[in-house]
Amino acid sequence: MSRIAVLGSGAWGTAIALSLDRRGGHQITLWAHSPEAAQEIAEAGENTLFLPGFALPASIAVTGDCAAVAEAEIVVSVVPSEFLRATMTRLAPHLHPGQIIVSATKGVENQTYLRMTEVIASTLSATGLTLPIGAFSGPSFALEVAQGQPTAVTVAFDDAEIAARIQEEFSSETLRLYTSTDLIGVELGGALKNVIAIAAGVASGVGLGYNSAAGLITRGIAEITRLAVACGGQRETLAGLSGVGDLVLTCTGSLSRNRTVGQELGKGRKLPEILSGLGGKVAEGVLTTRAALGLARKQGIEMPITEQMELILDEGKDPLEAIKDLMLRPGKDEW
Repeated sequence: MSRIAVLGSGAWGTAIALSLDRRGGHQITLWAHSPEAAQEIAEAGENTLFLPGFALPASIAVTGDCAAVAEAEIVVSVVPSEFLRATMTRLAPHLHPGQIIVSATKGVENQTYLRMTEVIASTLSATGLTLPIGAFSGPSFALEVAQGQPTAVTVAFDDAEIAARIQEEFSSETLRLYTSTDLIGVELGGALKNVIAIAAGVASGVGLGYNSAAGLITRGIAEITRLAVACGGQRETLAGLSGVGDLVLTCTGSLSRNRTVGQELGKGRKLPEILSGLGGKVAEGVLTTRAALGLARKQGIEMPITEQMELILDEGKDPLEAIKDLMLRPGKDEW
């Protein structure tokens, strides 16, 4: 039996905890950002705010106590990217050698342009601690994972043996894990697809059809791949679950918050109004757009779709004008 702590009581963190508990053979703790949030979930017997309708079994402990992470052998971080650094700084004094950290957050930190595993590593280094840190990513809506629908994802660590251990610990009849040692490719694929999903939503919101969506998704994966490879990732990774797989899901699925944000932008609504309507849920692509462009400029990589999304999100550019500007760019060779 492994002791596993899931950090973050949003929809995705709750779904992962439910999946691991359903697998059996583990002692699961779901950590919330505050004792009050933990108490609310524990008393209700479900996560009424972020994942209503799914009873939390008594076998899942819910806590807001930072010290609880010290008992875990495996720590799964599902904290939203904008809160990750502060959260891990709070928790770092309770972590210790021998633990494994798995990041299931999809994002790039603003200003530093660090991937989520790098953010975690930097907070731990401040305490003199070094732990194996990997990433868990792929096409996986929280609702469907909570329902127990078959889902396939990738887990990546620099050390293949650790990736194989997490594969063994997490895999079940409803969750299938593939291993990778391409941590950069897996993380950037999962983070950058959210930006393209906003673009796909915009296209849908203004009334464009299947031709436009297919072109956008295909050129989107080209952008993602260019940047990931420039950062040291492998092209093959972006053709897999954490690349094309996650991109297709997030660009086409009605459960995608990033696509929903884009749709509402395409219909003419303003970003602050849209975000306030998410009820506390996070559309990671909004922040990732700015960070992705910063990283792309640092690497000297062109990302035209992402550039237009930044203009729509930050400057209120008309979506139809953005689409027109993309279509009228100078001609290119596909490869």
